[in-house]
Parts: sequence; C-alpha cells; structure tokens
Amino acid sequence: MLSSLYHDDLPVTIGILGGGQLAKMSAQAAYRMGLRVATIEPSEASPAGVMTKLDFTEGWLNPSEIERFTEVSDIITLENEFIAPEILDSIAERRLVLPSPETLRLVQDKFIQKQTMQRAGIPVPVFAAIDSVEEAYAFGSNYGYPYVMKTRTLGYDGYGNATVGRDNQAMVAFKRFTSDPDVPRQMMAEQFVKFRKELAVMVARNRRGETVTYPCVETVQENHICRYVLAPAPGVSADIRQKAQEMALAAVEAIEGVGVFGVELFLTEQDELLYNEIAPRPHNSGHYTIEGCYTSQFENHIRAICNLPLGSADLIAPAAVMANLLGKRIGSGVPDTVVGLMRHGRVSLHLYGKATSRVGRKMGHLTALGVSVEEALARVKAAEEDLMW
Repeated sequence: MLSSLYHDDLPVTIGILGGGQLAKMSAQAAYRMGLRVATIEPSEASPAGVMTKLDFTEGWLNPSEIERFTEVSDIITLENEFIAPEILDSIAERRLVLPSPETLRLVQDKFIQKQTMQRAGIPVPVFAAIDSVEEAYAFGSNYGYPYVMKTRTLGYDGYGNATVGRDNQAMVAFKRFTSDPDVPRQMMAEQFVKFRKELAVMVARNRRGETVTYPCVETVQENHICRYVLAPAPGVSADIRQKAQEMALAAVEAIEGVGVFGVELFLTEQDELLYNEIAPRPHNSGHYTIEGCYTSQFENHIRAICNLPLGSADLIAPAAVMANLLGKRIGSGVPDTVVGLMRHGRVSLHLYGKATSRVGRKMGHLTALGVSVEEALARVKAAEEDLMW
C-alpha cells in the first residue's frame, strides 16, 4: 500500500500549514512512512520547519510564498484551524486540502460549530449569538448567571473566553473583546456547565469514511491550559466512556472530517455528556498515543489524509498519562538540564525545540505507561520535578 504514496519514483510530499509542535510530530510520523514534508510558517526556526529543506518561512499571508509551498506539496493539511477560509479555498483549487475548507467553515466559527452539532442530535449546552451588550444582558436574564462569553473565532487555551457572573461583568467582557476596530470579533454566549470531569476523545477518519476511535480520556486543566491527560478516564464507567466515543465519532461525521480530530466533552455532575468543542487536527489530549497506543494520532492523521487503512487505536498498556511541560520563565526555550529527568527510565520526554519560552507556553510533554492511571501519573509527576528550567 505504501507504494501508492510514490509518484515518478519520488515520495509524496505532505504540506503542513504551520510549523509548531503538532506539525513536528505529524512530520515525524510522515518521515517514518517514507514521505516528504513541507512546512509554511512565519518563522525561520519553527519546530517542524528546522526538520525539512522544504521550509517556507514567510508564512501563508505572503502570496508568492504560499504559491511556492503549494507547488511542492501533493496533499496539504494543517496544524491549526485559524487560517482564513479564502486562503484554504485558493490552495484547494490546485491541491487536495484535508480537512477540507468546507469542514473548516463548520469548525472555525464556534457558533456555527455548535449549530452543526445540535442539528446532528449531539447534546450541547444552551448557546446564542451575542451582537450587543443588551443581548449579553438578555442571555443572563433568560438562562442565568454565570455563563461563558466567547469570541466566535480565534479562541484557544482560555484566550477569547470570559466567565461572567452579572450584568456589569457581561458589559465589561463584551466591550473588551469587541473594542479593537482593527480586529472585528463576533461573540457568543454559552450556559455555564457544572461539570464533574472534562473528557476528550480522538477520532481518525480517512477519505473512504473508515474510522477509528481512541480511548476516552480525562483532561486536567490548570489556568485554562491542559496540564495532564489520563487514559483511560478514571472514575468514569465503561458505559459513559463508550458513549463519549460514540458522540465524538458522530461529531466528526457531522462535519465530514478527514484526518484526526480532538473532541472535547463535559461530564456533568448528573453524569450526562455534553459536547464542548472539536479541533480539526491532532490535539494535545492525544499526545499520549505516541507511546500509549499501537498507532499514534499523528500516524493515523497521515494515514487518513493519504486514504490509507487506519491503524489500531488500542492502548498497549492498561493506562497512560501525559503531562504538558509548561514554560516557567521568559527567555530561552532550552531547559537548564534534563539529566535528572533522564534518570526516570520509564518516562518518555518530548521537547518541541521552541526557541523561546514564556510562562504557560507548551514547551514539551512527558508520557508514562502503567498498570493503572495512578501509577503512570506518579511516574510523570516524579520525572517533571527533576526537569530543570
């Protein structure tokens, strides 16, 4: 089957819009399959870009640069969903772009995303578009405080979100998000969900509609940034984990997604599942799959966009835990030393090679396997204490 990924005796080139850690780990999977990779990012030292000779450092806003990138690429994918649809449309006139621009349109705007899932019969929190301060007041009056106000586009890791507890907070949040005339933003409101756990499921789907669904995991957040991923989700019944997998698969099929997708869910205090968001790309909650599953999310992403058979998403051990390594300073992205961490022989270290660090920035991750989530979590916590930044 791999021979179909060659043309004119040369490997197919996977073009990646973006050069960060998700692009880097996707590229590593592609290289193992004998493929070439091109990257485009407005940086001369991106984690993925430094790995390839086909690195286009002027970024996708430069028309001539995107033209050169498109010319050398056979199949184009992306590592973030914030690229303007018109750029994707232009590329798609000449090359296969996956996920497709049509899929991205259903995801990029979170209000449209929620409408799409609701129409597909997937349970979602109460939500509404908010176009004025008065509508922000009305949402609170109708559905109660607190609620979450969100920018409909360009929000991630807590950016573009605000929890509002009363009318004056709604006014402040709305004006803060919409006051910049150079960055016009549309807003939405969403009922605050009292959840017991935040769950996530990775789903891979190829161009033939073949799918695989990864285990349901718990994500543990600190300051709106994922800190740990626990696989499989502890303290959650097998029935709920199965239902979460089914809901995630339905979400990917609702947008006719091709590639790998991260689906975030809430488990409420009443043990009900509610859809939160979908990421049309490899996702932080799936990094544990590199060591933890027979086929990583990154390999299945490459397989899916190339329309190859998908690999098994089963865990290879009873449990796996991933810990994000977050920046603790402003300055060099290089740790002071990794010697202490390397003494933990059952923990896998991934450093992304980012040139600079800032507080809370994802600089790498650790993964450990174990006979239980508790054992794997203890391993990564012990190892991260010995990594010196």
